[in-house]
Amino acid sequence: MKLGRNWMVCFCVFAFALTTFAQEQEAVRPSGVPEPLSKESPPKATRARSPHRHAKTKVASTEEGDQVSPPPVSGGVPATGARSVMMVDARTGKTLYEKNADEIRPAASTQKLLTALIITEHGFLDQPVRVEFTDTLAEPVKLNIKPGDTYQRIDLLRALLVKSPNDVARCLARDNAGSIEAFAEVMNQHARELGATHSHFVNPNGLPVPGQYSSARDLSIIARAAYANPTIRSIVCLPQLVFRYANGRTRELENTNKVLRRSPYCNGMKTGYTESAVHCLICSGSRPGRDIIVVVLGDSTAVWRDASALLSWGLWM
Repeated sequence: MKLGRNWMVCFCVFAFALTTFAQEQEAVRPSGVPEPLSKESPPKATRARSPHRHAKTKVASTEEGDQVSPPPVSGGVPATGARSVMMVDARTGKTLYEKNADEIRPAASTQKLLTALIITEHGFLDQPVRVEFTDTLAEPVKLNIKPGDTYQRIDLLRALLVKSPNDVARCLARDNAGSIEAFAEVMNQHARELGATHSHFVNPNGLPVPGQYSSARDLSIIARAAYANPTIRSIVCLPQLVFRYANGRTRELENTNKVLRRSPYCNGMKTGYTESAVHCLICSGSRPGRDIIVVVLGDSTAVWRDASALLSWGLWM
């Protein structure tokens, strides 16, 4: 009888221990084994988003400003609608990506970078420039400077690179070389000296004219020289500036480069558009330890989105 009672006590103790062990196994999972996830509660990302991914999402937008998804990629390079593309390291000149880079194309107002480079390297930017009547013959984009008015050369240079007026380009060119034709010869000589040997310039503003052409590769060479110039660098990064006319009236000029406002990595360069050239853009960007220049020519659909995507990809490739 005593033996029977002992057996019952042992059985109760064993049953209690077995129940407790099962509960503990259900509550405590082995180290390193994640708990099952419900469909209603997706896992939170534990890896920080890279600046590259963030940049592409932020700057991808239409010309009108609507946010859109980043463009599709092909082999890691963002797909674009541009006819020609050239991407180079701004410090070394190393080619990072190219697409039809040697195709002869009109450069539109992107060639004003060469105009600005010549004016800047000539110096005397604090000297006065008197506007002549022939300077004003430059439709359609004009600042409407008047014959007889006088401006400091640096003020006209700033307006040229930020707002891209054609009359200002003609005024600076004529003041520098004596005539538009003479300045075009200076442009061609300077381009050859830089190594841009497959270009020919006829005017300082990029308005269409027979015999005027360049290429994405040549423009990247010119852009590198401009990027290395501290005066030009200090101007092309400006989102806007206030221009004071000779009569005292002021006008705020907004930079034509929309990527400058949409991408935190863009630090300037030059836009261009004509019906024959379509949208063109030379865009520069930097992050610690890296500076790149992107040239996009003949982009008929989304030049701002394409250039932004290329810029972000190039900075983190």
